[in-house]
Amino acid sequence: MKNLTLPLQGAQMLFVAFGSLVLMPLLTGLDTNVALFTAGIGTLIFQLITKRQIPIFLASSFAFIAPIMYGVQTWGIPSTMGGLMAAGLVYVILAATIKVRGSGFIKRLLPPVVVGPVIIVIGLGLAPVAVNMAIGKTSDGSVVLVDQNIALIISLASLITTIAVAIFAKGIAKLMPILAGITVGYCLSLAFGIVDFMPVTNASWLALPNFVAPEFNWHAILFMIPVAIAPAVEHIGDILAISNVTGKDFIKKPGLHRTLAGDGFATIAASAFGGPPNTTYSEVTGAVTLTKAFNPAIMTWSAITAILLAFVGKLGALMQTIPVPVMGGIMCLLFGSIAAVGLNSLVKNQVDMNEPRNLCIVGVTLVFGIGGMAFGIGSFSLTGISLCGIVAIVMNIVLPDNAAAHAKIVSDDIDPL
Repeated sequence: MKNLTLPLQGAQMLFVAFGSLVLMPLLTGLDTNVALFTAGIGTLIFQLITKRQIPIFLASSFAFIAPIMYGVQTWGIPSTMGGLMAAGLVYVILAATIKVRGSGFIKRLLPPVVVGPVIIVIGLGLAPVAVNMAIGKTSDGSVVLVDQNIALIISLASLITTIAVAIFAKGIAKLMPILAGITVGYCLSLAFGIVDFMPVTNASWLALPNFVAPEFNWHAILFMIPVAIAPAVEHIGDILAISNVTGKDFIKKPGLHRTLAGDGFATIAASAFGGPPNTTYSEVTGAVTLTKAFNPAIMTWSAITAILLAFVGKLGALMQTIPVPVMGGIMCLLFGSIAAVGLNSLVKNQVDMNEPRNLCIVGVTLVFGIGGMAFGIGSFSLTGISLCGIVAIVMNIVLPDNAAAHAKIVSDDIDPL
């Protein structure tokens, strides 16, 4: 019986992550079975680089939803994967820089006044997509897939369930609001008769996931690189969280440079197979907190379980039958939550909006990102998230920090007695 404990605990951790893990590829047009496979591979790579010291699971990153949707529509999946590999390389370069110069470098390059508005843009940039899907249309609103009245009932039920579980549920159930929302919305869809099971009927029980080899397109690469800013900073927060939970300082051992490199190489590997970029999952960290299951070997079994499930063809086909309003309802909360995280970054770090420098950085970043500002020279162009990320970083470097300078002058004038 003891031999079964770790595999069962691993399966439970995967179950906690499952709703978020599969929602991301469903929204972006990627293959859910590939996402399962790359989550498993990514977690194993992370464990290898961090010497299997951290009880954490890696899977589909929500921060990349908007860029992937845009990339797939603009350049196709292969070129988008090439761009995501470049974003993973950014993690590795940051890790190497931290190894050489220390973690303070990240705080200076990416302070809250830069990261906050970029995260807000990532969330709010997709608001129209969420609303279109919630009322039964395609993401661009051009085609009606489900009658609007039926779609609203399903999407609102999914949304309300997700909110209710996140707020009122207890224990392990509280960690699975997205899975609960999908389940309720799917059951309603069955009742309304809008679920098509033909893909499941036609699918094989065992099948190779639809892997996609990356292609390298400079437009997609330059678009994706700045997107790595938000999840890189989020990664640091997740590592601090799991450190607090376990009572171990993983920032020092195995070191932030190793954890960030592990995240980066996991994302590179995921993109090489056509899967979504990986990130450390806070849902699983919550489950670790609840169960006190601190053994990193549990995550090894979670990864193995994910890889095995990736080859179940009917599972992927079943995921594809989830109607658009189900996902749209959850997206209304999800994208708003992403924006709220960015807002919280500004509030928590007490970014003073009365300071002209901060107001300029945040204001220009938000308008450029949400408004779709584009700069181009010939065939080269920057727009949306990639543009606002670069603009925020450059403005932060170029504009003088008068508040910091004033604080230093005041500090120097104080007589230490």
